[in-house]
Amino acid sequence: MIQKTDDFPFALIPAPLLAWYRENKRVLPWRENPTPYRVWVSEIMLQQTRVEAAREYYLRFLKELPTVQDLAACEEEKLLKLWEGLGYYSRVRNMQKAAIVLCKRFGGEFPADEKQIKSLPGIGEYTAGAILSIAFGLPVPAVDGNVFRVLSRLTENPTDISQPLYRAYLQEKLAAIYPEDGEGCSDFTQSLMELGALICKPLSPDCDKCPLGGICLARRHGTQSAFPVLPAKKEKRSEKVFVFVIETPSGIAVRKRESGVLKGMNEFPSRIAELGDTPERALKEWGVSPYTIVREKRYTHVFTHIRWEMDCFLVRAETAPFPVYSIEEIERSVSLPTAFRQCMEILFLLA
Repeated sequence: MIQKTDDFPFALIPAPLLAWYRENKRVLPWRENPTPYRVWVSEIMLQQTRVEAAREYYLRFLKELPTVQDLAACEEEKLLKLWEGLGYYSRVRNMQKAAIVLCKRFGGEFPADEKQIKSLPGIGEYTAGAILSIAFGLPVPAVDGNVFRVLSRLTENPTDISQPLYRAYLQEKLAAIYPEDGEGCSDFTQSLMELGALICKPLSPDCDKCPLGGICLARRHGTQSAFPVLPAKKEKRSEKVFVFVIETPSGIAVRKRESGVLKGMNEFPSRIAELGDTPERALKEWGVSPYTIVREKRYTHVFTHIRWEMDCFLVRAETAPFPVYSIEEIERSVSLPTAFRQCMEILFLLA
């Protein structure tokens, strides 16, 4: 069940918020010429990435793939290299699938239709709302974490934000107060996001500078820290992982992961270490011989639901039964997820 806050004066939100936004908004590259494609790329990047970190990725991505057609035709390894470091690689793979659909069904252009946009791979309620309101100037709300936080505090709504009906309720309330002009729709969506990012922050909100402070119930009652109500965190399971940076006279061994987390991505050869497993056993089973284990270093990498406790081994071998690349090739054109890229450090540690 969700708790409705119909008695809250939602209609008082747009005017002061838009005035604040237009005076205080950050200069961000995706706000320049906000075409549907540019908005889409930025929103997918920003789903799990801070604005500061996403900026350079965005500029590089748009430089290499400036159009939907370029994205649709991009070779996978180049695409993954452009995304390297952002994580959640299924996002960029879905982007390419969506780009292919756009080219085949819509002539490479985004349709200004919510149902059609949501039919594209990887595009849900939020991303569709962001594209339609920011790029097309339509009154379609985009409710992300920032917007949940702002509205939950304004209304002191105790509903768990993971409940789908709560998102639908907020979308309904916002849709009723969207400005009538296209620029206003675009700015209103971005103003809600910006308020959450700059003022109504998760910790230590800057309430004295908030343009909505006069109608905010959480500020009035000092309950900011109680909102939004978040779902209980699930305990992450841990896995012990052996990772082998195998250095041969011809280069460093890299292969494609065949299963599990990061399936289909490049990796330094690795495996889940079962009870009693040893690095020597793994190397023997792979047929790496002769070899020397030069050094070991431990790393931790946290995914959404799994924590990897990684024992990384630098191995020098005559040959390896995997493709090999020079360090320069890896840096230039071989995509490696962050979990494995950090292990390259072991090549340069002092013995």
